[in-house]
Amino acid sequence: MFVDRAKISIKSGKGGNGSVSFRREPFVPEGGPDGGDGGKGGDVIFMADNNLRTLMDFRYKKKYEAENGQDGMKKKKFGKNGEDLIIKVPPGTVVIDEETGLVMKDLINNGDSFVAAKGGKGGKGNVNFKNSVRQAPNFAESGGFSQTRTVILEMKLLADVGLIGFPNVGKSTLLSIATSANPKIANYHFTTITPNLGVVEIFNTSFVMADIPGLIEGAHQGAGLGLDFLKHIERTKILIHVVDISGSEGRDPISDFDKINNELSSYGEKLMKKPQLVAANKIDMIDEDGEEYQQFKSYVEDKGYRVFPMSAPINQGVHEILAAAASELYKLEQEPQEEETYELFDFDKADYDPNYREINAYKENDIYVLNGKQLEKIFNSTNFNDLGSLRYLYKYIEKNGAIDKLKEIGLEEGDTIRVIDYEFEYTEE
Repeated sequence: MFVDRAKISIKSGKGGNGSVSFRREPFVPEGGPDGGDGGKGGDVIFMADNNLRTLMDFRYKKKYEAENGQDGMKKKKFGKNGEDLIIKVPPGTVVIDEETGLVMKDLINNGDSFVAAKGGKGGKGNVNFKNSVRQAPNFAESGGFSQTRTVILEMKLLADVGLIGFPNVGKSTLLSIATSANPKIANYHFTTITPNLGVVEIFNTSFVMADIPGLIEGAHQGAGLGLDFLKHIERTKILIHVVDISGSEGRDPISDFDKINNELSSYGEKLMKKPQLVAANKIDMIDEDGEEYQQFKSYVEDKGYRVFPMSAPINQGVHEILAAAASELYKLEQEPQEEETYELFDFDKADYDPNYREINAYKENDIYVLNGKQLEKIFNSTNFNDLGSLRYLYKYIEKNGAIDKLKEIGLEEGDTIRVIDYEFEYTEE
């Protein structure tokens, strides 16, 4: 199954907590703190891999989590860093942040990679908090938070030449004759429902050719298979426009030619800028010197395109159009290529939380509640059996105006305050 779009959730690893530990050795009185730092949480990394051709695996697994960092240990031993999670995708995959709709990274080449979610930092052990005043700190820092994101993976085929045209005009036949590809071929519309790729070898060079499923009028608005596959044309370097010159299904070749180009133009001006060669297929069914073909040829050439009479099933004219495609590709390779431009996802902005230090205060039934990101981290670092550590937590709450906020909504002496999942009775000093 060819799958070119998937939505998954990713989560980096949480940082390991710092350790609270003291030296306990014979003949070492007042040994002091020796709690080590926690390990860093694992990152979530996307990487392009040439061995993959589809996003099918992401249809069955939707959640991906990196490993958490290990907690610090005694004797100043650091916790082990969490293992990074590397998610491999086919080259040509665009990774999009669902919340903003912005591109995080366009993974074009084999080995391209980026960090999509950073692991949390490891917390510091109590050995880091010793100073001249505090000789025996009985607390440590908790590990940093993990990051969770929902991302959309969108794959665009990487092909040098794209075959376009209405259904059943002979694109699959041309691909099978020109390459070793073996696409499904039958005499009805939409035989090709997924893009097919093949390698064309001609002269001393080769190129990748893709059979894009047949477009129909209204494709740019989602008709037929249009929107699903128009995007695959974006990354082709040149186009071969296959037209049924015989009109075997009662359609007019000139009208077909214009309708397909109107769809390309409506989808985006970029597609119309690509070099386009026109294959007048099924030429064996009409007279090449007749008025019908000459009229079509004159009409298309007046618009600036080259026309090649061809009959793919009997291999007539196939070499000529492939040679022209190879020549066009060679010319393009001598010119600087314009890179795709996107409005990129801003990791620094997304990872910065302006409300990180803010403490939220509200009343829930008869309990006054306090929560917040930094408050949660300090709370997780608090040793509730150590008076100094508890005093630091309370001073942080008071200093940030949280008690005043609670008083504004009715806090009085004797009321219960809940901080994260710890409840205590409020008393006036």
